[in-house]
Amino acid sequence: MAALISVITGHFKGFILFSLIIIVHELGHILMGILFKWKIDKVIILPFGALTVFNEDLNRKISEEAWIVIMGPIFQIVFTFLLYKFTNASDVLYYSASILCFNLLPIFPLDGSKILNLILNKIVSFKRSHVLIIVISFVVIGVLVLESDFNLLLCLIIIFLLMRIFSEIKNHESLFNRFLLERYLKNYHFKKTRKVNSLDVTKMKRDYRHLFFDGFKYISERERLKKRFDFKGKV
Repeated sequence: MAALISVITGHFKGFILFSLIIIVHELGHILMGILFKWKIDKVIILPFGALTVFNEDLNRKISEEAWIVIMGPIFQIVFTFLLYKFTNASDVLYYSASILCFNLLPIFPLDGSKILNLILNKIVSFKRSHVLIIVISFVVIGVLVLESDFNLLLCLIIIFLLMRIFSEIKNHESLFNRFLLERYLKNYHFKKTRKVNSLDVTKMKRDYRHLFFDGFKYISERERLKKRFDFKGKV
């Protein structure tokens, strides 16, 4: 009986630690989102973690999104350090390190993929960055499956991640159209200008306004997008 109680309480302690770490982590994302006045759509609670979903423009500043993404891990690290300092419980380090390392893998929709996506958006176009993140997610999941010992929890996590990735693939074109439509309907003030030596809108990047070459002269981003959308904002 005593052995059974110790097992149950041991698991309960782990569950409490895991839950606290996850809550603090998501709190970092949420508080930074509130600071930048991002709209929080929902917080999804999962058996193995949580996910904060924001309902914001895809054209918000990369720097804002970067702060929101990294603040989750920062909150988690600070909380872990303080908890370990006052409790000296090695379990705290184990659970936190496990969660942090997994969460920083470049697999959509984990924080690692968001950080990599922001870096890619500095280098390549919005559309290409999205494609690369999906491809990299599949590659990393493949490596994870091949290199890890099979267990039920990992299997469930991978199934969830694959569902999210396939959903993102399905939404790829609509996401890109939303990115363009925001540019057409709203007046963003980007400091940097990028010239595109064609009319190819797939080369558009975040944090830039664009000039497109129509074969004779450069036209504004708005003029180019006006040719893509009608007055009702439909493609």
